[in-house]
Amino acid sequence: MRTTLTTIALLTLLGAAPALAQTTVTGKPAEEGGANSATSGGQEAVTRPNTDSQDANRPASTGALHNVKLEKGANSFTEGEARSRLERSGLKDVKDLKKDDQGIWRGTAMLDGKSVGVGLDFKGNMSAQ
Repeated sequence: MRTTLTTIALLTLLGAAPALAQTTVTGKPAEEGGANSATSGGQEAVTRPNTDSQDANRPASTGALHNVKLEKGANSFTEGEARSRLERSGLKDVKDLKKDDQGIWRGTAMLDGKSVGVGLDFKGNMSAQ
């Protein structure tokens, strides 16, 4: 009797495990026809970086860093992490990074030979103006 109850309990737990592991996908990535951050009105409902596709060699050619809405929030990126993310996006000579009162890292960088203001929010969204 005890073995039967144990077996039933084990089977019940195993049957419920896949249901607990399911996730819900919200939206489509930009490369699959979903809206990018510039046209979606921001991503207030989810905490993830924007889905803009970037050309790491020429980010300005895709417009991926322009018109991106940076969101205020508790930013856990260190200055070094923020600098590294901005440089990986194709920006050069990132300097003067400071975290503002809204938790957004702001500084300057070179983009296509011009000095631009840059920003990085707590979700990893980047902007160059």
